[in-house]
Amino acid sequence: MEWTFRQGTPIYAQIIEQMHMSIANGTFKPGQRLASVRDIATEAEVNPNTMQRALSSLEQEGLLHTERTSGRFITEEESKLDDLRKSLGNRFIDELFSNLEKLGMKKEEIIEAVEKYAADNRNGAEVK
Repeated sequence: MEWTFRQGTPIYAQIIEQMHMSIANGTFKPGQRLASVRDIATEAEVNPNTMQRALSSLEQEGLLHTERTSGRFITEEESKLDDLRKSLGNRFIDELFSNLEKLGMKKEEIIEAVEKYAADNRNGAEVK
């Protein structure tokens, strides 16, 4: 996994965000065993304590679980994975609406634009 970090946001929060995306999009498969905290921290070039904090948070969310002596695994609970995808989707929709409203578009115009976009792309047409 490629890790990218930006200034102004705590690293552990960015790790959680990137892990959310990787779990939701299937980069990490349900039931997949993760590498050790130290190995992931080395790969991400972060302190192992920072990685531990992020993974512990994901475990509290139910997206990871630990099996003693075997390591950490991605959850196989489909409801948890569905909830994650819906939550991320809602966040992206909220950002879309917020950005388009800043451009002066009304809710109805945004919905119409999204429907047109979806219809055009469903048929393989290029968006202009």
